[in-house]
Order: sequence, then structure tokens, then C-alpha cells
Amino acid sequence: MDDGFAGLGCLLNVGHEIEKFFKCDTLWDIAVAQVSKKNEEKEDFEVRERSVFFLGNKSGGKTTVILRFLDRDEVPKPTLALEYTFGRRAKGHNTPKDIAHFWELGGGTSLSDLAQIPVTIDSIRTLSIVLVLDLSKPSDLWTSMEKLLIVTRNHINMAINELGKKDSINVNDIKQKTWKTLQRNHPDWELIDPFPIPLVIIGSKYDIFQDFESEKRKVICKTLRFIAHYYGASLLFFSNKAESTISKMRTILNHLAFGTDRSKTVSVEHNKPLFVPAGLDSLSLIGSPPAAEVELGKINARNPIDLWKKVYERLFPTENTSELKDIGDPAKDPQYAEPEVDAMRTQKDQELEQYRRNASKSWKEMQFDTRR
Repeated sequence: MDDGFAGLGCLLNVGHEIEKFFKCDTLWDIAVAQVSKKNEEKEDFEVRERSVFFLGNKSGGKTTVILRFLDRDEVPKPTLALEYTFGRRAKGHNTPKDIAHFWELGGGTSLSDLAQIPVTIDSIRTLSIVLVLDLSKPSDLWTSMEKLLIVTRNHINMAINELGKKDSINVNDIKQKTWKTLQRNHPDWELIDPFPIPLVIIGSKYDIFQDFESEKRKVICKTLRFIAHYYGASLLFFSNKAESTISKMRTILNHLAFGTDRSKTVSVEHNKPLFVPAGLDSLSLIGSPPAAEVELGKINARNPIDLWKKVYERLFPTENTSELKDIGDPAKDPQYAEPEVDAMRTQKDQELEQYRRNASKSWKEMQFDTRR
């Protein structure tokens, strides 16, 4: 009986060996595997490029944020129209560097149509938006945020639609990434409207903001938390004088620019700088708009964002100013002086003025040759 079991065991072992033999990769399989491995290694060494588009209030601190992120010891200068710079980061020793393209829109909301330059079908797959809002000017905050996001979103949607005509797979990837930061079991899944591409909102000049009255700070903090959560954005407060805020800013921007790990730290105390990565807040934690229940019942709103807007603007009425009027003529700015160019410009201005005077003459004063 034992010999029978022993013989059966031998047969099973032989069977396993035969099975292993026939399951062995052929030379072709091995070659394919080697080529695939080399391709993966090649992809790891390829230089990846991403783009980050900064926009926000005029003189709100966009340039300062970029310079501190890139660790450049320069004095910030006013941004004219649209400016470009870049940053690089090495993945490891003796490896190519990743490249991040930084675009900065100047002029606040007045030049928002220039967003179509950095927002293209070529950049849209790796593009992120950073909205810098000046906390020291709460009356301008909502208006600037709203106009800049609407215009930018329109350009983004156009770029995505154009891309969809050529590559529907990439468009689906973009749409999936939009919701990636929010888990499907999140209670606010059906109540928010995520921005089409990654969005970060930075509240700048926190050193001034922290001296506001406590109640004002609380209202602004709650409102910005709602805006960020509604659009699926990350939110942080920044001060060029506070190293802790600079460090958190770099963490967020490194994630956008170079794909580093996302921070999961959260700080929502209105007496401290806010830091809320996308998807880690909720409407229940934020609470209702800062108004009495009786007042809320009297406000006619189309959706949650409209309700918060009306409550916020009651507390911080929008000032009747136009950023467009504040923009000076770059040709007359001393920091961009060019003697030869400026002399020619003066001459052309004089010729233009002479032409205008001549053109303003009445028809009766002009002599026409009526002969045929």
C-alpha cells in the first residue's frame, strides 16, 4: 500500500515538472519581456513637463509666490500682460530633470482673455491653475475670483473639446482626474462642481489679514473654504514673512509642477493660516453661510455658490472700481526705457496727433476734387 502511494507521488512530481516545462517562456516571450522592461526604464528617464498658470488680483502677490517657490532672491516687479518662466527638478542622481512651465497673468481681471495663450490642447493634459487672492482686500475677493475662474474655465473647456476631436481617450483621463481627489463615498459628491483641471487657491498677504477683526477673518475663511471645496480645489494661506506658510506653499506647488506626493495635513482654524488639500474638507465641517437663518430664507439663490456669493457681498460689498483703469501705459514706464525706441515712439505719437487734428476738420472745410 505504501509502495502504491510512493509510486503515485513520483507520478505527480513528474507531472509537475512536465507542466513547469511547458509553462516556461519561449525565447520570443523572454525577448518581448526584455524589450518591455527597457521601454519602462526609458519612460522613467524621460523628462516630464508640466505647466502651471498663475492668475489673481493685480499686485496680489503672484510673482512673490513664484519667486519663493523657485527660491530666487529677486525683488518682484509688476507683471506686464503675460509672463513666463520655468523651473527644473531632478528625479535622482544622473537622471534628466523634470521641467515645469510657469505662466503668470498680470493686470488682475482686465487681461483675463490672455488665458488662451497658456491654455491649449497641447498643455491641457498637464496644466494646473493657481488662483492667488489678496486677503488684504476682501471687497475685491469674490469679483476677482469669479471672473478669472469663469474666463479660464471657458478656455479650458474649449481646449478639452478640441482635444476630444483628436483624442477622446485623453479627454476621459482628464475628466476622471477631476474627480480623483474626492472619494465616491464623500457626502458632497453630488453637491459640488469640480474645476476641469487641478486648481489651487492661495490667499496671499496673510500677515495683513491676521490683523483683521476675528469675525471678519472667520467669514472670509469659511467663504474661501466653501469656494475651494465646491470647485474641488486645494486652499492655503500664504505670507512671505511666515516660513511655515512658505513651506506648505512649496509642498502644494511641487505636487502640481513635479508630481510629488500630495500633503494630507489639514488646518482649518480661522485664527491660523488655512491649509486644506483638495477633497479633505466637507460642507458639514464648513457650515452654512455666515448669515442668520431668517436672512438666508429671504435670499433668492440659484445654487449653493450663488447663495454664498450674495451673503458674502452683503458683508463685503464690492467696490466700484475697474482694474482696467489702473493699468498704466508700459511704454511710459521708466523701468522699460529704451532711448532710441522711445524717441521714435514720440515722433509717431506727434504724427498721430497731427493726423487726428486734420481728421477732425468738418467736411465743409475740406476741398474735394469733384471733376470726373
